[in-house]
Amino acid sequence: MMEINGVYYHVEKIGDGAHHVLMMHGFTGSGRSFQDFINGFENKEDYTFILVDQLGHGKTDAPAHHDRYRMEKVLVDLRAILDRLNISSVFIYGYSMGGRVALSFTVAYPELVSKLVLESASPGLEEMEDRNARIKADERLAERIEIDGVKSFVDFWTDIPLFQSQKSLPFVKQESIYQQRMDNSPVGLANSLRGLGTGVQPSNWNCLKKIECPVFLAAGEWDEKFVLIAQEMKKRIEKSVFLKISGAGHAIHVEQPRKFGKIVSEFLSN
Repeated sequence: MMEINGVYYHVEKIGDGAHHVLMMHGFTGSGRSFQDFINGFENKEDYTFILVDQLGHGKTDAPAHHDRYRMEKVLVDLRAILDRLNISSVFIYGYSMGGRVALSFTVAYPELVSKLVLESASPGLEEMEDRNARIKADERLAERIEIDGVKSFVDFWTDIPLFQSQKSLPFVKQESIYQQRMDNSPVGLANSLRGLGTGVQPSNWNCLKKIECPVFLAAGEWDEKFVLIAQEMKKRIEKSVFLKISGAGHAIHVEQPRKFGKIVSEFLSN
């Protein structure tokens, strides 16, 4: 555990290679959701993977007020974590919610990021009307978590269309994902939605053209919404490549960990 700006973060390092990869997980996840994916990397010994449980998730603290989860504060926390580890340059990898954080970090601290990988991620919402609608929707979800509890929410969340492709995973893998989601606190999940949701975060659409580091964009073929978002992002990021992963949905690193690990490691090593 690492005390950062008054909260305790669970930070795990895997490997001791020269290249540092900061791994940012999605909503209801934790750093350990990347284990199988990391095992798929080629030349794994070249990397040091830094797995951070985000605020309100896993073993990291879940502050009682949602304002502590705001993007600008999370970015300052991540910068402090890298400073504590004496790391001045990273590859940063972000999935879904973690992708929004990874992209925002790259915009805020471009001097620290040498490559960026975004899996099923977005830069936020451009239109205020869309942002307000999303804030209201996330507030309803947050209240649902607080009233019905984590188990009821996880049962609901596991069944949404975004994750239907995970139903074909081996039962043991599905159980592992379920248990990992269950290990979160209602306060942490609810406040993540309120403080770090897609509607409340600043939009990064207008910042994409300023990104100078190489960017790898990926989305699963069955995740049509995020395929379209990634294609639009590619148009605006000069040094970017986009790959649509066949036979995958939203969580590519979970559904095809070895294949995707190989693809991502090839991008990072080139």
